[in-house]
Amino acid sequence: MTNRPEPDLGAIMSERRQVINVAYRLLGSLADAEDVVQETYARWYAMSPQQREAIASPGAWLTKVAGRICLDLLGSARARRERYVGEWIPEPLPEPAEWINGRSADPADRVTLDESIGMAFLVVLDSMTPAERVAFVLHDVFRYPFAEVAEIVGRTPAACRQLSSSARRRIRASRSPEAPAAQRAVVRAFKEAWEAKDIDALVGLLDPAAIVIADGGGLVNAVLRPIEGGGQVARYLVGIGDRAPGLTILERTVNGQPGLVAQHDGVTVTVAAFAVAGDRIERIWAVRNPEKLRPWTAGTP
Repeated sequence: MTNRPEPDLGAIMSERRQVINVAYRLLGSLADAEDVVQETYARWYAMSPQQREAIASPGAWLTKVAGRICLDLLGSARARRERYVGEWIPEPLPEPAEWINGRSADPADRVTLDESIGMAFLVVLDSMTPAERVAFVLHDVFRYPFAEVAEIVGRTPAACRQLSSSARRRIRASRSPEAPAAQRAVVRAFKEAWEAKDIDALVGLLDPAAIVIADGGGLVNAVLRPIEGGGQVARYLVGIGDRAPGLTILERTVNGQPGLVAQHDGVTVTVAAFAVAGDRIERIWAVRNPEKLRPWTAGTP
């Protein structure tokens, strides 16, 4: 029996933002992260008041439970991805102002925009094993000690240290050295060349080995395989403009970095994130799956 008072609702709910930030980085899906938050809190309130009172750190307990749920989901993700139509790209997030207009004004429901949710960063995370991803995110991003990570992953602290070290090397190799201002200038020039249907200008802005990856999820038209090569990518983009007259291209922040949003009749139909090195674009991730564009669409419940 403990004399520790049960945490009040406000204290427990204040941890919500931490949980959704952890879950989004672990899963790369806002919808799945929201489900994890709901399941985590359901498990908290399924306990008796005496059980809740006995928990020394409710925040650590919530994160631990969310981490275990995410680990289970990551374990089954491979089978789900095999059924996914076309390429799978993490769900893009807007900047806070856009988020409020399109989704919820509650800060607890928003993911903090920092380098650990950049699209290139998330794509590398997605290539990791579930245990590697959980160990790296919880330790390197959220500073959880390896002893606590080990309880979630079911490995020894030493094994979790090795997992995190391996993940860290892969992340380091993926990071862009460019400052946001330099990236923004390249993305803006790309937007202008795209709108002008200037293939030569586009080729000049694209790395010769540039790749565009599109994610339509089988719900809208999108290329099912990556398009490779600066010339091929440029011609593909100009072709999109020819097939979709009236498309409006807007500069927006995508996962904390300069990106573009395409709208048709005022509705967001594509969100594009970029990997920029020097003055060239190396990767374009174009998310077209409408289920992944909910935070970008005004009036979405």
